Amino acid sequence: MSAPLAGWSQEGIDSVLELIQAGGWLIWPILLSSVVALAIVVERFWSLQTRRIMPENLVAQVWQWAHADVLDDKRIEALRAGSTLGRVVAAGLINRHHDRMVMKEGIEEVGRHVAHDLGRYLNTLGTIASLAPLLGLLGTVVGMIKVFTAISVHGVGGDAAALAGGISEALITTAAGLSVAIPSLMFYRYFVGKVDGLVVAMEQEALKLVEVLHGDREAETERPSAVSVTP
Repeated sequence: MSAPLAGWSQEGIDSVLELIQAGGWLIWPILLSSVVALAIVVERFWSLQTRRIMPENLVAQVWQWAHADVLDDKRIEALRAGSTLGRVVAAGLINRHHDRMVMKEGIEEVGRHVAHDLGRYLNTLGTIASLAPLLGLLGTVVGMIKVFTAISVHGVGGDAAALAGGISEALITTAAGLSVAIPSLMFYRYFVGKVDGLVVAMEQEALKLVEVLHGDREAETERPSAVSVTP
């Protein structure tokens, strides 16, 4: 059983090497772009996990700290370093002694920085999605130039190997470019949408905490005045 499997494996490897060789020199930047795109996709899938960006019950935990009056600068610093949502929430908590608008402005400012960080490498992925088909098109043009050069030198019924080589280069580079561009574009659109959704969700959670904290503060300031009113 092992010999046939080894034979099929070697045959597959030889076929791939033949395709790469037939694709000409333009196949190499296309292959390089595919490796870079794959690395970005794997890294973004790992980094953009919701549980890493937005830990469960984080806002509830912060509210409990604030309600128990144990929310100090050390806890806020640990919150900022713990997760991306913690970074956004901490931006509002730093200004917790100011009014609501100041806290919201701090959250929105940090939210813009967070959105930029979450979108890391996505511009490169989008560039690959746009560049790969152009490289394939360039390979098509180069291959067809070789075909017409062989026809002009040897005639239509001349060097069949040169004609086949030019056509193969044109088709292989086109197929390779599209094979890289299509999944790259799909993942680029997916990650852009995921980043936008995460940023909106984090800002909503942080603003919700701001409203709760200020609601509690307003209730505490109004309570003495209500108690002081006696007949």
